[in-house]
Formats: sequence, structure tokens, C-alpha cells
Amino acid sequence: MKIIAYSYSDPLLQQKPNSDIWGWEVDRIYQDLGQRSQLQQLMRECQTEPGSYLLIRRLEELGDSVQEVSDRLTQLEALGVHLIATEQTYNSFQQEQSTNFRADLLLLLQEIQREQRSRRIRKGHARNRISTLPPPGKAPYGYRRGKDKYALDRSASPVVKDFFEQFLLYGSLRGAVRYLAQKYSRKISVSTGRRWLTNPVYRGDTAYQNGEVVSNTHVPIISREEAAQIDRLLRRNRRLQPRSASAPRSLAGLVMCQECQSPMTVARVTTRRKDTEYLYLRPINCPQRPKCRAIAYQQVLEETIATICRELPLAVAGMNFPALDTVKNSLTHAIARQQEILTQLPVLIETGVLDAETAQLRTYKVHTEISQLQAKLSTLPPVNLRSVAQAVSIEQFWLDLSESERRFYFREFIRSIELIRQDSGWQLQLIFIF
Repeated sequence: MKIIAYSYSDPLLQQKPNSDIWGWEVDRIYQDLGQRSQLQQLMRECQTEPGSYLLIRRLEELGDSVQEVSDRLTQLEALGVHLIATEQTYNSFQQEQSTNFRADLLLLLQEIQREQRSRRIRKGHARNRISTLPPPGKAPYGYRRGKDKYALDRSASPVVKDFFEQFLLYGSLRGAVRYLAQKYSRKISVSTGRRWLTNPVYRGDTAYQNGEVVSNTHVPIISREEAAQIDRLLRRNRRLQPRSASAPRSLAGLVMCQECQSPMTVARVTTRRKDTEYLYLRPINCPQRPKCRAIAYQQVLEETIATICRELPLAVAGMNFPALDTVKNSLTHAIARQQEILTQLPVLIETGVLDAETAQLRTYKVHTEISQLQAKLSTLPPVNLRSVAQAVSIEQFWLDLSESERRFYFREFIRSIELIRQDSGWQLQLIFIF
């Protein structure tokens, strides 16, 4: 008895399966990719070796229509081949012995018909994807659907651009959402604003349902540098309490009491019938008895500014910039190699090494690889960090900023601030993000 296996894969939808998926000791494996030449060879060889067992994942791999599948099942039965579908309840030998043989086969053919209809739809979407056409559905706000790509909506794109600029300026998602409502009467939810910030479409890229992204498919609303800064701000805000990211005070969400390990919130105290306002930092959930006392906000702010001016240049000087440059250069060279491949593909088509369809598929894969490399490159810190650290290590720089501007720069450099209580007072320990 000879055991053989056959698999068919559409290059637009799937990769070739591994040879160890069958769970049997297989004598020979036939694999088709896009065409079914191996299936024809299998049938020719079965004419000389009847009685073989044929393993297949699903019956629809035998043809592109129910009629083709039915005809090939009949041919295999006439050749005496026992067919076993590993991912369906089909065993030709057992089916022949079944009293409900026709009913079971009819149900399988109906299932095949549904699967092939789904495959045709997915294949159409895959062809559009390889041609870098926009996915089906409504275009994101700020764009409209063009002939073969997204085009800017001249009335809506300035609203989206202003939203991004507001977020980049203050680093507050809720603040940017409120800004849109006040200036343009455009009310969106915070979750919608977050989707805008992370949507590749606004960066000039097209994202598909399978998670792949193709870069530079249409006119972007924000630049690559702005997109990288947005990603850094989102990662930074993710470490904070949900509402601390948009809190008006610059130290909100950063200070923690080292003694009780509780985050500290900004408490506002006013005097009755007076306009005077006092700000304090107090622990949110202090388990101590008596509780850790509150500390004047302005004192902590002044000490934070003095500490960051003193310690930030030292922290940046201790960073391993050569290693960072090596990583950046490696990613940049990898992107250049992929772009060089793109320039070689037209020559391979002209010389007949690649057909147009294969070259188009290869172009799509190279574009997605470039997108992945660019995403890794954008997560690295800016190269001018040392010069920036020197510029912001001047006390007057911080004093000239508003609270919202100071909040932005604090969170750009500081991960957290630990308040260390002592018998005669307290001191701060700054933990930087690098």
C-alpha cells in the first residue's frame, strides 16, 4: 500500500504547508502553488499504481469549482484511489460503506461551494491588495476614495491636520478632542481620536485586514517625523493614569511617594470668599497611619526643575549612542537593500525571469517589509538627544513655559518622580525614560 499526499495553495492567500502536517508516514508529497500540474501528474502515476491512499486537507483543493471537484473525485474513484480529507469528515472507503453516502456527499459539496465562493471573494481582495488599492469600505475621515488610491478631502483634511498638530503641541489626547469640538464643532470620542493617531492612512500608508501595511500609497496628512513623535507620545502616555495624560498640571501622574508607594495627585484648595488657590501633592491611596502628609505643589515643581537641569545632561551622557547609531544604520541599510530589489524587478520581467503576476506579488511583499523596517526605525529615539538635553538643562527654559508646555517636556524625559520623605524634609529622585 502506497500513501501519497496532495496540497494546493493559492499564492495570493496562503503559503505552502509544511511537509509534517499529515501525521502519517507519507511516501510522496505533491504540492501545487497556483496551478494544478502536480495533481495531473499524481493522477497519471495512480493509473500505474492503483489502490493508493491519497491524503488531502480539504476536497476543494481538487478544483476551482464544484464541478471540477466532483469530476476529479470520480476520476480518483475510477483509479481505485482511497481519498482521505484530513480537515473534513471524508474518507472515500468509509463513505462507500455508509448508508447515507449520497446525503453526506451532498452536504460536503454544499460546504465546498460556500468555501470556494469565500475564496473567490478573498482572492479578489488579495488582488486589490497586491495592486495597493484601498481596502473595501468607506474612506477614513479626511480622505475620499479616488480611482486607485485615497485622495485628500479638502474640506475635512485640515480638521484632521489641526487635530494632530494640537496633540503634538500638548501631548494630550482628550485636550485635542476638546479642541476639535470647540473650534470646528466636530465632536469625536476619545477612542476615535486614538484611532486617528494610530491609523496608517494618515501617514500615507495603506493597512489591510491581514495586518500588513504598504507604505507611501497616497498623500499623507502628517509627515514621518510627526508620526514617530506621535508614537512616542502615545507610548509615554500609556504609562500614566488614564486622566493624568490630559491633566492641566505638569507634574500630574509623575510623582509617587516612595514611603507608601502610592501615586500622588494634585489637590486644589481655595479659601472661602477669596480668589487665592493653593495646590498640593497628596498620596491617592496611602495605607500609612497617620497618612503621609501633602506637600506644596510649587515646592515640588521648583525642585523638579532644579534636579532635571542638574541630572539630565549626566543621564544623556551615559547613553550608548554608538550602539544606537549601529541599530539605525542597520535598519537604514536594510531599507536601502529592499528598495534596490524594487528597482531590479522591471529588468527581471523584461528578461523573462519573472512573469508580471509573480513580480507584482514580490513587489507587494517588498513594500510590506519596507513598512516593517520603517516602523522599527521610527521607535528609536531622535539622534539629537544630546543637544536637546543641553538646551533644556537651563532653568529659565522651564520657567518660561506654560503648565501644559512644561507637562509635555517633563513627560518627554521623565518616567516617574519618587518623593523620598526624610525626618527634616524630603528630596526627589528622577527616573528618566532612557
